[in-house]
Amino acid sequence: MDPVAQTSPAALAGPDMPSEPALAVWHAAWAAACALLALALRAAGLSPEPAVTYGLLLAATPGAAGLILLRPWHAEARRLQMVVLWGAAAILTAVLTCGLSGPLAPLAFMPVAAALALGGWRRMQLAAAASGVAVLAGLLTAAWFGPPAPAADVAAAAGLLLAVAFAWGARLAGRTRERRLLQAEASAERVERLLAGQPGLTLIANPAGRVAAAYGAVPPALSLDALFEGGLIAAVHAPDRPAVLSAISKAVGGGVGQTRFAPRLALDRRLMLLVRPLAETGPTRRLVLQLFDDTAQYAREAALEAARMEAEAADQGKSRFLANMSHELRTPLNAVIGFADIMKSRLFGPLPDRYGEYAELIYQAGQHLLELINDVLDVSKLAAARYELSLEAFDARDVVSAAMAMVRGQAEEKGLTLAGTLTAEPLQITADRRALKQMALNLLSNAIKFTPQDGSVTVTLQAVGPYLELMVADTGVGIAPEDLKRLGRPFEQAGEARQRSQGTGLGLSLVRSLAELHKGRLVLDSTLGEGTVALVRLPVVDLGVPAADPAPVRHETPAPLVQS
Repeated sequence: MDPVAQTSPAALAGPDMPSEPALAVWHAAWAAACALLALALRAAGLSPEPAVTYGLLLAATPGAAGLILLRPWHAEARRLQMVVLWGAAAILTAVLTCGLSGPLAPLAFMPVAAALALGGWRRMQLAAAASGVAVLAGLLTAAWFGPPAPAADVAAAAGLLLAVAFAWGARLAGRTRERRLLQAEASAERVERLLAGQPGLTLIANPAGRVAAAYGAVPPALSLDALFEGGLIAAVHAPDRPAVLSAISKAVGGGVGQTRFAPRLALDRRLMLLVRPLAETGPTRRLVLQLFDDTAQYAREAALEAARMEAEAADQGKSRFLANMSHELRTPLNAVIGFADIMKSRLFGPLPDRYGEYAELIYQAGQHLLELINDVLDVSKLAAARYELSLEAFDARDVVSAAMAMVRGQAEEKGLTLAGTLTAEPLQITADRRALKQMALNLLSNAIKFTPQDGSVTVTLQAVGPYLELMVADTGVGIAPEDLKRLGRPFEQAGEARQRSQGTGLGLSLVRSLAELHKGRLVLDSTLGEGTVALVRLPVVDLGVPAADPAPVRHETPAPLVQS
């Protein structure tokens, strides 16, 4: 059996209820005494009238019935039923024997004696009311039928019986009160042992922070005497007091307050405060305050915060360095590209074929390096939060068409089909023209770069409500699912080494960042060996100009996702 379920009968009785054996003996003794008194009076001839005998037997009935009705004896309803039964017996006895003017006058108060034995203020009130009704019923009976014959001996015997019952009931009530006090003391001791065993310091205080009791170990940053003299608030560092008062206010409202503060006399330490309400209510409500030394955790958090700030500063410094370096490199590189262009074009006269070939190679390498530097510069600006959008209203078709024109030569050199599906009507948007062109160029360059000969690249531009959707689909090599998850971050690439050598991993990172600057997103979907679909969705369409329905898309595409 579960030890928690093994509850003693004394505990079930409650703090104001006598135990079952004592009540059983009291009721049995009452019933036996009434029956024996009735037999003794009949035998001695002191009660010639049958009413006295019947009254005593009627008075004995609750005592005998109590042995049965009190089970389960710890139920409050059962005890109230017993008081009602005692009251009914007292009223019937008073009616039968003329109440206070009759031979069994003392028995009108037997409900009070029973309530004293049963315990409880509510039962005592009910018993007093029943005795009052019994007295009134007896007076009415005497007035109606006339006063009975005097029977002083019978009344004395009944009074003695009731006095014994009262004394015994008072003893039971005294033992109940003593047990209640012992249980309260034991409960208080258990609570104190529990609180003393808790980590940290536990305080019992009022909403003003005045400490009434303290348990457990005192943190080294506090003084217990100072807490009792000045209260908790006085021991808190001034800047932290509003937070402590807020936690206490939350507990007063029935919640649980929590905060961390520095002690006034030890500013290098930190204490964690938990505040909970006790079950009491009203203006005298008390609170349970638990204090833990949290200095080590605070130091760890401070170190982590310092490391985070240092890492952010280092990252920003790296981004600024890359941005400045890229800017400085572009000036001499443009000169190299310009001179190489002049040489390969032979503007100042013929060149030997080998030198002309070298000039062409220098020009191509310079262009590739310039593209890389431009990408690094843009990524650095975005990482350093220095990239500012220049918003303007324009027709998105013009930008996308210009981007397609710039890469058409590359597509034709590889033998690719480059097609576009644009709306017939103007597609007015408010966005950064250069950023949109950059996104379109990067997506087109990626598609052309990773699509083999005789493949196709299709561009679709359309408006869907307030959103501009730019989709670039290719029939290239595709991307593996495990690579698709990480694409879109700077310098992340997919595929084999030969494929990775064709790019830097910055293109999709730029597209994603520029899309997010416009409150949009980049989504990629790809099937390895079949192709890739890149979708940029931006909330930039000018709804003041109705967008035309897009022309039907001339290719089938999988559901969009995102890549780099």
